[in-house]
Amino acid sequence: MKEKILEIKDTALNKINLVISQDELNNLRIQYLGKKGEMTSVLKQLGSLSPEERAETGKFSNIAKQEIEKAIEEKQIVLENAVYDSIKEAEWIDISSPAKKAKSGRLHPITQIQNELENIFRSMGFGIFEGPEKEDDYHNFEALNIPKDHPARDMQDTFWLEDETLLRTHTSSVQIRTMENVKPPLQGISPGRVFRYEATDASHENTFYQVEGLMVGKDISVANLIYVMKTLLKEIFKKDVKIRLRPGYFPFVEPGFELDINCLICSGKGCSVCKQSGWVELLPCGLIHPNVLKMQGVDTEEYSGFAFGLGLNRLVMMRYGIDDIRHFMGGDIRFLDQF
Repeated sequence: MKEKILEIKDTALNKINLVISQDELNNLRIQYLGKKGEMTSVLKQLGSLSPEERAETGKFSNIAKQEIEKAIEEKQIVLENAVYDSIKEAEWIDISSPAKKAKSGRLHPITQIQNELENIFRSMGFGIFEGPEKEDDYHNFEALNIPKDHPARDMQDTFWLEDETLLRTHTSSVQIRTMENVKPPLQGISPGRVFRYEATDASHENTFYQVEGLMVGKDISVANLIYVMKTLLKEIFKKDVKIRLRPGYFPFVEPGFELDINCLICSGKGCSVCKQSGWVELLPCGLIHPNVLKMQGVDTEEYSGFAFGLGLNRLVMMRYGIDDIRHFMGGDIRFLDQF
């Protein structure tokens, strides 16, 4: 896989060096760094490697990606200077005349933190997996140890569609699709949008983002889960964060836990985000239930694993001190301009 990444990088750098227009440069950016770009497609295959190869290849791919990004930025400057020089040479334009400053776009704060999370997990050897937002009952419920008559279905207010499909209530459905296609050992995350038919308030939305993660291998325990979570929070907040782990019930993990972090909005004093408790529920997690593994043909005598579902919106709120989750879907440019 390293050879493939190196080949993609060298080809991209050669093409970037030859472009003569902004359109060509933008097309190359999409071709190699876009969501369905060549570099992204290769990185999605990390989950099929061994843990040692994943870690090494993940670091190698990040360096290659950064070289392509740097080359594009440098070419962007060259092209902009060329345009400026051509304008200066055109006598009919008064270059001293004041002009309106063009406003540049920027990534949504959720997208910014999602990209940062993906880089953190790639550095730990995790792959990135994707799945559909419109799901079927099997992948969203049954394969996660939630049969049709299970009371846990009442915990997730679901948007059902006319063809008996649904809008996924969690990205845990991607966990099933991943295990269907990648045999253990494996580890990866699945960022994406999810939907719940519920009332909104300062800490709840009907459309929000999660990051599902799992690791399946030999001798995986709660200790592995806690280590990965602590590493994640330290990297994302750039400091040690006070956490607590308490028992929680989720049909697809056993034992199950709720990982809470000390509210960074009020420093644990109590506010509308933490509902005056000083703690924010951030991350349901636990060891994958044996029933879930068995349904995907995984030998539970040989393999075990952990899974977690990180609330991405709440993580962004803690990172930037945002006191109302509804701002993310509000479309207010004044809010987005801060990021």
